[in-house]
Amino acid sequence: MPAAVISMVLPLMLLLSSCSSSGAGPITSIFSFGDSIADTGNHCYLLFKAGKRANNCFLPYGETFFRRPTGRSCDGRLIIDFIAEYLGLPLLPPYFGGSPDNFHGGVNFAVGTATALHTDFLTSKLDVKITTTNVSLGVQLDLFKQLLPSLCGDGIQTGCRHLFSKSLFILGEIGGNDYNLPLTDGHGFNDDIQQLVPLVVGYIGFVLREIIELGAVNILVPGNFPIGCLPFYLTKFRNSSSMNYDPSTGCLTRLNKLSKYHNELLQAELSSTRQLYPDVNIIYVDYYNAVFRIYQAPEQFGFTGETWKACCEGEGSVQCGSPSVKPCDDSSKYVNWDGLHFTEATYGSVARSILEEGLFMHPSFNLSSSSRIARDSGDYFPNSF
Repeated sequence: MPAAVISMVLPLMLLLSSCSSSGAGPITSIFSFGDSIADTGNHCYLLFKAGKRANNCFLPYGETFFRRPTGRSCDGRLIIDFIAEYLGLPLLPPYFGGSPDNFHGGVNFAVGTATALHTDFLTSKLDVKITTTNVSLGVQLDLFKQLLPSLCGDGIQTGCRHLFSKSLFILGEIGGNDYNLPLTDGHGFNDDIQQLVPLVVGYIGFVLREIIELGAVNILVPGNFPIGCLPFYLTKFRNSSSMNYDPSTGCLTRLNKLSKYHNELLQAELSSTRQLYPDVNIIYVDYYNAVFRIYQAPEQFGFTGETWKACCEGEGSVQCGSPSVKPCDDSSKYVNWDGLHFTEATYGSVARSILEEGLFMHPSFNLSSSSRIARDSGDYFPNSF
């Protein structure tokens, strides 16, 4: 093994061999809930069955790693993919179009466009037009519950608790679309959107407690990204006043305050839930700062493309996947892929900061597995080494 690779692998192996008391032990399966940040094909399947088209079901989506579209809203792998690879597990299959026979290593319920709150509630609350099928967090939870007999065998309570004691649950990122829908439906940033935040976070807390009652003991709950840095919003809410922008990043401060408000309430919700379930590992994953540090110093992480531009869309009109749209020559140099979603290189950087550097997880938590995690591929975490 090359010396450079040994220098990368040894610290990781030492970290895993000295797991803290909160360590999960070997993880054998993953169960994921969320939206397009974690969707590995559900949204594309649902649209295909409905006879509709989604741009992320076509190239250039997927071109970097898979060489074909997979339904991921990215040019390659997502954070959920890096987590699975890190644990030596297969990439997580989407629930829709899959078979329960293939779900014993885990399954992904995350669906692009999914909201935390029911879409009917959002329609009535904010007077927004929602044309997608409701695949909100509550629907995903119900699908998970319906799957339990096939996952856990005849003795559901005993079987599930045994399975889930060795499982990793990832609850989110979710909630971003509850804010994106009104923001993209012609509504400006207003108090109605701000007032959604406690409702969104409260429902995430409800679902968290539901999966704990079903036997989950190792749960990652990511916060929202800094949406004020997304090219789509930088274009949509372009303003000449410098007061609207963070001077260190060029991001929209008001939208980032919305993300931070969501994340602050989410951490408080997780803290109160920990008091109810002291034996459960409830880990907040700080996606916001894991990405924001890239915007503060992109060159340090290997990004040379303008951070306000998307690789596949110039200024982020989210038409990537249309025949007339061509991506940039090298997506690894860009932070953003299509205006609303990040590149594989960005997701790889976030994953490395969480999994190998041990950053942005509160409280700290060691995801331990077998030595299968050792890699000697330089592109395991893009733009990281």
